[in-house]
Amino acid sequence: MKLAVYSMGGTIDKVYFDDLSNYSVGEPQVRAILTQAGVDFDFSVTEVARKDSLYVTKTEREELRWLIAADPCPHVLVTHGTDTMTETAAVLANVPGKTIVLTGAMSPARFASSDAAFNIGCAVGAVWSQPPGVYIAMSGRVFAAGAVRKNRERGRFEAMEPAREDK
Repeated sequence: MKLAVYSMGGTIDKVYFDDLSNYSVGEPQVRAILTQAGVDFDFSVTEVARKDSLYVTKTEREELRWLIAADPCPHVLVTHGTDTMTETAAVLANVPGKTIVLTGAMSPARFASSDAAFNIGCAVGAVWSQPPGVYIAMSGRVFAAGAVRKNRERGRFEAMEPAREDK
C-alpha cells in the first residue's frame, strides 16, 4: 500500500517567530507526523506550495490537479490551509479513479494543542476506506467535498445544509 501526499502549506505548516504572531509557512509537517505515528504503509510527500491558502493561486491549484492525475497512486492525501480548502477540492473534483482527501489544521502542527495529527489520522483512515472521489477530513468527520464549509465562528468544518426548493 502506498499513499501519495501533496502539501500546499497552510496553518498546519506555519512557524511563528514572535509575540506579534508573525509567521511563515515552513516545511511540510505531514512526513514527521506519519513517521512518528509509525504508519504501516509507504508514502511520498510532494511539496506543491508553501503558503497560506488565502494566497494559493488558480495556477497552483491546476498544478496540484495535474500532479495528482499523473500520479499512478490511487490514494492521495492533500494537506492544505483551511481558508480555501473547499476551493481546491472543487478543482480536484473530476480527477478520475482516485480517492483524494484534503485536510489541514486550525493551529500549527508545531503547537502542542494542535489538531494537525488528529486530522491527518482521520484523513488517512478516510483515504483507505472511502470510494474514489474527493473528501475533506476535518473536525473528526469526513465530508464529501461539495457538501462542507468552514465555520470560522465555531472553529471547525461542518456539513452544508441542502438547498431548499420553494414550492
